[in-house]
Amino acid sequence: MNSRSLTYLPTTVPLPIPEEELLDLVNKGKDWALMHGAAMRSKKNFSADSLNFAPFSLLPSTMTRKNFQHAVELQTIFQELMHKVAYDKEFLTRCLKNTVLVDEFTAKLWQIYETVQKEGETQPISLGLVRCDYMLQSCNAEEKETPTETNENPPCNWKLVEVNTIAAGFGWLGPASRLIQRYIMEEMNLHDRLQNLPDNNALSGLCEGMLEAWRLYANPKAFILIVVEDVSYNICDQRFHQFRIRELNPNANVMRKNLTQIYNEATLNENKELVINNQIVSVVYFRSGYEPCQYHGDNEWEARLLIERSRAIKCPNIQYHLAGCKKVQQELAKPGVLESFITDKDSIKAIKDVYVGIHGLEFDECGEHAINLALTNPEKYVLKPQREGGGNNIYGIEIKEYINKMKDSQERTAWILMERIFPPITKGYIVRPGEPVPPTISEVVSEFGMYGVIIGDSKKIISNRQVGHMLRTKTATANEGGVASGLGALDSPYLID
Repeated sequence: MNSRSLTYLPTTVPLPIPEEELLDLVNKGKDWALMHGAAMRSKKNFSADSLNFAPFSLLPSTMTRKNFQHAVELQTIFQELMHKVAYDKEFLTRCLKNTVLVDEFTAKLWQIYETVQKEGETQPISLGLVRCDYMLQSCNAEEKETPTETNENPPCNWKLVEVNTIAAGFGWLGPASRLIQRYIMEEMNLHDRLQNLPDNNALSGLCEGMLEAWRLYANPKAFILIVVEDVSYNICDQRFHQFRIRELNPNANVMRKNLTQIYNEATLNENKELVINNQIVSVVYFRSGYEPCQYHGDNEWEARLLIERSRAIKCPNIQYHLAGCKKVQQELAKPGVLESFITDKDSIKAIKDVYVGIHGLEFDECGEHAINLALTNPEKYVLKPQREGGGNNIYGIEIKEYINKMKDSQERTAWILMERIFPPITKGYIVRPGEPVPPTISEVVSEFGMYGVIIGDSKKIISNRQVGHMLRTKTATANEGGVASGLGALDSPYLID
């Protein structure tokens, strides 16, 4: 049976590391992570008073400087695109008209959007803290009779996984990954190689974006509101944003509330300002509200509508949230669509080059073709719903089972079929809480996220900049790669020529 050829990226240092040295480095790294806030609350043994270090890759993963710089350049292009999409009601309607008939969660978001549009937006300005996620696709990933391995630097190109327009996390844990690995490299006396770890100012960049929106609101006494889950397992990533905002501007106040608390405590005053416990809110930063389970009932949906009706600058506002739906990504990948939003030919080409094939599952000729593709060769695709947060995608043989269950149901129109990306593999040590020490060498693959800030309204873009990055690494055999779920690990790029 044919198997896909394997491309291997070089490792940062020769492996294996001698066991005694490895054990010492792992123990130091675990302590560094705990003592510097590269940590999470445990889902298995939850306590608000304790933390586990976040899983991390002991050494950074290699990436070419060319690939890194390319992702930097793509960020502002994608942000301009998503901003224009978010403010195009006709386009959003065309993308989501079928989805809202069969996907209850997207339908509820759409109802809020239509309500706000009918009443008239009270706050024209939006704040986008956007993360574009990519994986490298090896240029020689053709089918071969036997797997091959090479440690030469193979030509690889970025392929877009998704654009996150809501709750784009790891603004702290991304930079923290670099700091852990910098410390490990220093302990290995690799001081001359530290220059290959690119600076990562994601935390400050994202917080400066919130502060820019706070200043635009022009009320120095107003608060920044972070909308959080009922229980925040990824507490360090969230709190470090709050701490950095205070460092950057001691006069800026931050409050944290979940949607239930907002329903119980928030009102709109006569100027349609959002007021919580007698404090005006100028900026609302959503770190929750992107999954159905975060809305327990009508109260939480009422809270979301109240926020959208207010004068507060939202991150994201409801149309930005909808612009992140997978069906929008599917529509943008169609021939001729990008040209209605982006005029620069080089930018259009840059976006098209990172798209993979995306197929809708509508009841038409194209949809039937996609169904046939999924049933014939499910290993080549990923089945995706309109969800953020990870853990929702369907892979491999499960695609066939899922398609067979819903192929005659309208439910299928809420999903997209996306060509699977087969990234190059590298080798390294992943350190996880509760696992044996020292770890064994694992074959791993990575997903790269690039952060940016965009602020504007329907007529103009005020700010548009790239601000930092993150890298998540998982074992090569794992489908999902979320760090919070324990499958992925914090990582950072080590640049090579």
